[in-house]
Amino acid sequence: MLCRLGGRRLRPLPGLQLGVRDPRFASAPTGGARRSALPVWAVASVSAVSPGGAGGWYEALATSAPVRGAEELLLGAHSAVGLPWWGSILLTTVALRGAVTLPLAAYQHYILAKVENLQPEIRNIARDLNQEVAIRANQLGWSKRVARLTYLKNMRRLVSELYVRDNCHPFKATVLVWIQLPMWIFMSVALRNFSTGATHSEGFSVKEQLATGGVLWFPDLTALDSTWILPVSVGVINLLIVEIFALQKMGESRFQAYVTYFVRAVSVLMIPIAATVPSSIVLYWLCSSFMGLSQNLLLRSPRFRQLCRIPLTKRDSDTPYKDLFAAFYAKFISRK
Repeated sequence: MLCRLGGRRLRPLPGLQLGVRDPRFASAPTGGARRSALPVWAVASVSAVSPGGAGGWYEALATSAPVRGAEELLLGAHSAVGLPWWGSILLTTVALRGAVTLPLAAYQHYILAKVENLQPEIRNIARDLNQEVAIRANQLGWSKRVARLTYLKNMRRLVSELYVRDNCHPFKATVLVWIQLPMWIFMSVALRNFSTGATHSEGFSVKEQLATGGVLWFPDLTALDSTWILPVSVGVINLLIVEIFALQKMGESRFQAYVTYFVRAVSVLMIPIAATVPSSIVLYWLCSSFMGLSQNLLLRSPRFRQLCRIPLTKRDSDTPYKDLFAAFYAKFISRK
C-alpha cells in the first residue's frame, strides 16, 4: 500500500522544499473571495453617491438595478395574478424559493453528501501520509516543525486532488448563500420602497395599494404589526430551522457550536427588528422563512433525495422525520 502510494503522496525532495510555496495552496483564493464579496455594481453605486449624504449607501442600494428588478418582479406578479398585495407577496416568495433556492439547496446537499462520503478515504490517506512523513523525517533528520509543514502541504494537495476527481469542492456548497442572501436583501429593499411611497405604478402610488392590501390583523401593509404576531412568528420559524440543523449534526466541533449560538442569537434579534419595519417586509420574511423550513424538511425525505440524485451517506435514515421528532423530544421535552 505504501509503496503504491509513495510516489503519489510524497514528491521528490525538491518539490517538498518548504521555502517554495505551492501556488495552488496560496491564500489568494480565500482572500480573493473576501475581497470580491461586494459586487462590482455595488461598489460603483456606492462610489457614485456623495459620501457626505445621509444614508448614501442605502440610497445607492435602493436605486440599484437588482432592487429595480425585484420591484418589477413584484409589480408584474401582482398584475398577472390579480390578487391582493398580501397574496402577491406570498405567491412571489413561494415561486422564487421553489424555482431558485430549492434547486440550489438540493445541489448543496449533493456536494456535501459527496464530501462526506470522501471522509473515510481522506482518513486513510492521512494515516498513510503521516507514516511516510515520519519515515522520511527520521531518514533526513527533519525537525518536528518541518515534518508537520511537509505533512500539511502534501495533505492539502492530496485532498484537493480528491475534490477535483469527484467534482465536489466544498466551496460549491456555498452557492446557495451567495444567491439567497442578495435575493432576500433586494426583495426586502424593494418592498420598503413600495411601503415608503418611493415607487409608483401606472400613475398610482404602490404605497396606497399596500395600505389596503393586507389581511386579518394587518390590513395595512405599510404599517407596523402592533400585535407582534408576524415578528414573533419570523423568529420562531428561524429558530426551528436552526434547531433542525443542530439536531442533524452529531458531535459538532466547538467552532460549529459557536456558529450555532450566533445564528440563534440572530434569529432572536430578528424579532425586534421585524417589529420596526412595515408589515409588507415582515410578511415576506415570514413566507421566506416558512419556505426555508419546508425546504429543509423536504430535503430530508429519502425519496426526494433519490429524485435529486443525492448520494447516500452513513447518516441517512429511512425514517428521518421520526428520528427528527425523537431527537427534538429528547432535547427539549423529556429533558428534566
